[in-house]
Parts: sequence; C-alpha cells; structure tokens
Amino acid sequence: MSTGSGADSAPAPTALDKTDRPRKSSMFSSLKIRNYRLFATGAVVSNTGTWMARITQDWLVLSITGSSAAVGITTAMQFLPMLLFGLYGGVIADRFAKRNLLFVTQGAMSLSGLFLAALTLTGNVQVWHVYLAAFFTGLVTVVDNPTRQSFVSEMVGPDQVRNAVSLNSANFQSARLIGPAVASALTAAVGPGWAFLANGLSFLAPLTSLCLMRTRELHHTPRAPRGKGQLREGLDYVSKHPELIWPIVLVGFVGTFGFNFPIWLSAYADDVFHGGVGMYGVFNTLMALGSLAGALLAARRRSTRLRVLAGAAVGFGVLEVVAAFAPDVWVFAPLIVLLGILGLTVNVTANSSVQMATDPEMRGRVMSLFMMVFTGGTPLGGPLFGWIADQYGVRISFALGGLVCATAAVGVGLMLARAANLRLKLDLRRGQQHVQFVPREQLATAA
Repeated sequence: MSTGSGADSAPAPTALDKTDRPRKSSMFSSLKIRNYRLFATGAVVSNTGTWMARITQDWLVLSITGSSAAVGITTAMQFLPMLLFGLYGGVIADRFAKRNLLFVTQGAMSLSGLFLAALTLTGNVQVWHVYLAAFFTGLVTVVDNPTRQSFVSEMVGPDQVRNAVSLNSANFQSARLIGPAVASALTAAVGPGWAFLANGLSFLAPLTSLCLMRTRELHHTPRAPRGKGQLREGLDYVSKHPELIWPIVLVGFVGTFGFNFPIWLSAYADDVFHGGVGMYGVFNTLMALGSLAGALLAARRRSTRLRVLAGAAVGFGVLEVVAAFAPDVWVFAPLIVLLGILGLTVNVTANSSVQMATDPEMRGRVMSLFMMVFTGGTPLGGPLFGWIADQYGVRISFALGGLVCATAAVGVGLMLARAANLRLKLDLRRGQQHVQFVPREQLATAA
C-alpha cells in the first residue's frame, strides 16, 4: 500500500481503522457496470437453486437418519475439500483466465445437482449419495470460490470492489429469501427431488451471463506464471501483513464455531419447537432477511473499518448465546434476524478489507486462504457441534459456539490494536466518546 504526497501532514491509516474511499459510490453503484450486472443476474438464479438444494439436502439427511450429527457430516463433506485443497484453488485462480474457469466450475455444479435429482426422483437416494454429491460440490468450490471472489475486481475495477462485494452478499441473501420457502413447499408437496432438479438447471443462468459479457471491458490482472513455490509465496505474503492475518484468523473462528446453522436451525425446528420442515424454511428465511439487511447496510458504507469487524463479531457471538436459551419461537425468530445482520457484517467487512489490502496479482491466493479458513473449519465444527447437540442438547451446542466466537473476537480486536500501536481509552466524561482506540503516543501525552 502506498501513501500520497500528504502522508507527512496527515495521520497514517492504522490496521484497526483502515479505510478505502472510492471516488464515487452509492448503494447500487456496481450495477451500473454491464458485466457485473450480467454476473449478478445469473448469480441470483443459481444462488436460489443452491439454497433450495442446501435446505432440501439437510432435511433429507435428517429425515433419513434422525441425527443432527449426520447433518453435520453432510455439511462437513461439502466443506472438507476447502480445508484440504483450498490454497491450491487460489493458485489456479491466479494462473488462468477467471472467466474461462467459471465456465468449467459452474457447469460442474450443474451436473452435481442433476445427479442428486435423478437419484432422488427415482427413489434410489441413500445418505452416502448425498455425502458424495456434497463432497464433489466442495471440490468444485475449491476453484470456484477464489475465482469468483477475485473476478469481482476484474469486472468493476478497484474503486468499486467494496460495493460489489457487499452487493454479492446481498445477492446471495436475496436468493436465500426465496430458496428455502420454495424448497420447503416443493418438499412438502411433491418430495425433495424437484428441488435438486431446480438447482441443477439454475446454473444455466450464470453460464449464459458469462457468454454475454464484453471481455474488452474487463480489468484484466496479470496472471501468475507457472512455477514452483506459488503456494508458499501466497502464505509468506499474508504472514507479513497483520491487516490480512487477523481478519482471516477471526473469520476462521466464526466460520468453524459460529456458522453451524444447518445443524442448529434444523434441530430447533424439529426437536425444540416441533414445527417441521416448514418452520426450518421460515428460520432460514428470517436469517436471510437479516443477512440481506446487513449486506445493504455494508454497501452503503464508504469505508471499511476493522474495528467494525471486531465489534460485529463480538456482538454475533453474544447474540448466539442469548438466542440459544430463547424460551419460545416468538423470541427466537427476531434474534435470528439480528444474527443474520451481524453475521453478514462480519463476512462482508472481512472480505472487502482483505481484498482491498491485497495486491491484485496475489488476490486469488489470498482469497483462497480466506475462504479456506472461513469455510474449511466446517468439517471440524459441523460434526463436533452436531455431536454436542445430540449428546447435550442443541441449546448447549448453540451457546458454546457463540461463546467461542465472542472470545475470539475480543482477542483478535486486541491483537489488531497492538499491531496498529493502539491502546484502549476510556473516557466517562459527558459529551466525550467513552470507548475508543487511540495511538499509544497520544495516550502517553495526555497522561
């Protein structure tokens, strides 16, 4: 990161309070760019299909086995490849043309959905088939995730990265509003196979969007040449930048311990509140409403502050503990919405801050590490918290996940402050900001 000629007269940005100020931005400014508009249109269709498949997949496994641990294993199978091979996906994303890679990955995901649809519609589906489809989808995601993440900057340019990342999340959460409701209705009416079929066909939309893009309008980044040591080079790059390390560490804790919602929400719907698949769909829709609100609020922000990341993660963990012991569904439901807002704020803030702090030629590898840490912990957290739910109850499982997230967020916040040479200042006087981070030199002078 370079500084301008006024660096001597203005305070330098810190790791805890780093900002990015695009020249001109609004909530939907990225949609003015044709290629990104096509990308977003195709994505909302495929994301809707993906959410239909996720909800149906979790409920199908729970219906067959009656075990929350089995749902956790399904989730683990989908994210295990990211844990094992995630960094290699970033190397591939940096080495090849990203648009061409997306043709391959989106087509492969379509085949996975159609495979599971055929087995389910013919009445031959077994739990191991679902595990297999989830694992294959996870393998494809290893390449698809960092490619899509870094392709955003090629479509919109550096000034709109933060806005486009936020709108991507809003897109995903908008689909989450539709997918669970449609999947629940289809599963209750005609069975789960049709939801899987819809997912497989939904990938025709992004494939069409990729075909219609104007390649001359893309902001192409230099491709990494084929060579040894590229994986190690990416890790070394991250290790030298605290503003990358600590957000990635934090999303690792949140992803592993705090985002086990397929296990928790399905168990609350089935075992705690006895509402069945319809209530599970409602819970997912409520969380999507909160996540969509969080994404749109993030899109409005003109800067990315790592203090927002740490604060949102603390609030997210604390709120999970509170929600775990909600006495009835009417208290639980609004807490889910708030969890969606805070969870999405953590995700978008970490994602955009990492992207903007990374050199373009390293972005694929850095984002693959980000996604590997965020989603790669699920193979560990999913079965673990599913087992805890089976053995000690879902309330204990949910509360424990939130407690770990909140503790990790406090620790990471303190490490970011230390890396930026900041200290916590408390001022209880009226009219003053009561809690803030200030440079150590300023605090010493005031003393």
